[in-house]
Amino acid sequence: MEYLSYLYGFIPTSKRHQNHLPSLQGFDGETELYMIEDRQITAILCALDPDDYSEEIIKSKIDQDMEWLKSKAFHHHETLISLYKVYPDIIPSSFCTIYESEQNVKKTIRENEDKLMDIFDSLDGNQEWNLKIYLDEKKWKGQGDSPAVEEMRRNLDSLSPGKRFFEKKKLDQLIEQEMEKEKNTLCEDVHDRLKKYSQKAEVKRNWNKDVTGMNERMAWNSVFLLPDQTVDSYLEEIKSLQKDLNPQGWKFEVSGPWPAYHFSGLS
Repeated sequence: MEYLSYLYGFIPTSKRHQNHLPSLQGFDGETELYMIEDRQITAILCALDPDDYSEEIIKSKIDQDMEWLKSKAFHHHETLISLYKVYPDIIPSSFCTIYESEQNVKKTIRENEDKLMDIFDSLDGNQEWNLKIYLDEKKWKGQGDSPAVEEMRRNLDSLSPGKRFFEKKKLDQLIEQEMEKEKNTLCEDVHDRLKKYSQKAEVKRNWNKDVTGMNERMAWNSVFLLPDQTVDSYLEEIKSLQKDLNPQGWKFEVSGPWPAYHFSGLS
């Protein structure tokens, strides 16, 4: 029987022999990770039984079994973190990247060898860091009403009760829009201040409270690819921003370094 190959990522073959592959449990909880080498690039894999991990079974599990999905996604993430500690240049694969055979993995390597080597070069000496910004909206008052809001407030008293009701709704909508704009402007300013330390920076989708488990709303979510020598300055800048903005209800959550999920360009 030919086993399926679950891909965790690629490393330069030149780095393979500098450190031993740690003993790590595979995706099925039974096998261990292993490597296959093809010229300049080495893949880190585990073997899966095709009777248990066919495309149809995987799709069904993802669609219907949330506990299975959480457990396997956690395994994938934790395994990549362990590999990153040994091989900082690792190009991480997406969750549930499964090949029908080792030969197909090698075919992918050969077809993308130049691209993968370019990615290794771009990651060398750099670290991926994540910054999430949260806001306690009850605590934050913004910078005060705009002239348009102030004018609408003044006009309310001169209106009949019926018109006042509808104008009040319009006023509330305008205030909400301006507050949202002000929040985004502040976060964009923070992002621009931090970009100067990075090789690359991206803004990601915000998560809702069901995902974050936080009482505060996530207002910003960004990732940075930082040269090793700028990491300390980046962290000091965030500390300074946190000190200035925390009394207004802003909270900064910085984490890293991570495997280059966002800057490897591998899907």
